[in-house]
Amino acid sequence: MVSAVLDGRKDQYAILVRRYQDVLFRHAERMTGRVDEAEDIVQRTFVRGYRNLASCRDPERVGGWLFRIAANLCKDHAKGRQGRERSLEGMQELRGESPGPDELAERADMRGRIDEALVELPPEQREAFVLKHVEGWSYQEMGERLDASVPALKMRVHRAREELRRLLDYYHAE
Repeated sequence: MVSAVLDGRKDQYAILVRRYQDVLFRHAERMTGRVDEAEDIVQRTFVRGYRNLASCRDPERVGGWLFRIAANLCKDHAKGRQGRERSLEGMQELRGESPGPDELAERADMRGRIDEALVELPPEQREAFVLKHVEGWSYQEMGERLDASVPALKMRVHRAREELRRLLDYYHAE
């Protein structure tokens, strides 16, 4: 498809958009905490991807290349929004089967504390944590899409976990 688009068949780019828009949106929404901002980032990703498609070194991995564009836009966005609230609705670890009212209240409280703590993490740590623990990606998948080494990603996730523990202990003590 990449070569078809580069050869002038622009309609083929729509196939790439349909194929990757959902995964890019989920990532952007988790990184920004807002649907409207995630939609904007995904749109900018595809515009930037289209303009720079010739620079994609490995057309077989165009999805990873597009993901890196989206991830970088998310990081840029986070730098511009430092300190504002962000939400991580639907964290998979907090979902369960038919919880009672007490458990639902406890989970909502925990989700709120996690959201507050995640906002405090540096963007690279938050991104690594979300990809590993929310999206369930392997370190290898993360490395390919983020163009980072597995040891560096393991360190980011480790530091994110440690900082989250510290922040959650702090919030719990308040």
